[in-house]
Amino acid sequence: MSVAVGVTVHSLTAYPVTTVGTPEQQEALLPGMLSGDQLGAYCLSEPLAGSDIGSMTTRAVAEGGGDGEPTAYRLRGRKAWISHAGHADYYTTFARTSDEEGRGLSCFVVPADAPGITFGTPERKMGLHCDTVREVMYDDVPVDASRRIGAEGQGMAIALAALDAGRLGIAAAATGLAQSALDLAAGYAQERQQFGRPIAANQGLAFLIADMEAAVTSARATYLHAARLKDAGRAFSKEAAVAKLTATDAAMRVTTDAVQVLGGAGYTEDFPAERYMREAKVTQIFEGTNQIQRLVISRHVLR
Repeated sequence: MSVAVGVTVHSLTAYPVTTVGTPEQQEALLPGMLSGDQLGAYCLSEPLAGSDIGSMTTRAVAEGGGDGEPTAYRLRGRKAWISHAGHADYYTTFARTSDEEGRGLSCFVVPADAPGITFGTPERKMGLHCDTVREVMYDDVPVDASRRIGAEGQGMAIALAALDAGRLGIAAAATGLAQSALDLAAGYAQERQQFGRPIAANQGLAFLIADMEAAVTSARATYLHAARLKDAGRAFSKEAAVAKLTATDAAMRVTTDAVQVLGGAGYTEDFPAERYMREAKVTQIFEGTNQIQRLVISRHVLR
């Protein structure tokens, strides 16, 4: 699951360059980003700006350029909950370039070797232990203006569009996690004997397996539907939120049920069920909490 999350986070870091970067930026940056040799970090959240990214305080101060375009920026601030922090080759960073509401944020691709970048202690998480998460601190970090992606003030739109795509990655990863938990539970239920027969022969447990299968199948259908809309160039924001909500809630439910099917064995580290359950929980939180997904969905429907 850590690898799957790492892939979707890395994809997020390349999304701004892919969608709004100039041809020169795409030629300079995308070969490395897409080569498999580089790892990116997506720096959006802050200690006091999680779901409310409009309250971001990290600031990019323009330098040079006189009355025209800036030639460089200085980044100051702090980002929180950043996957790959300390290991990434570049940091796709959102920072405030003005205080204009809704249009005050801009996007930058910051090289990892830029002076002034430091990192906090890795978070001690309950799951996804292969996914290093830390704070990223910017202390007057110099960034050339050629690494600003899009226009000044376009950062909010870029970030929200990228999250739509990122939610599909999380939905897919959560579905795979739920499928693994279901496969484990179904296999165990056919091998574990009680009262002279496999526990799968008990209707109560068989129905639980059926509900788990229905949840996994529903999750897979919602993210594939949203992904097909995206591939076709059609609007998919609502469907991405539905997929993220459905798939991650399913993962939490199915992994919890897998622990139940395995009984006491499921509560031990001898089987992966407990790890699946721990890793499922965060999928309901990152890339927009599932409460935020419900807000996104309701706004689309009621619009």
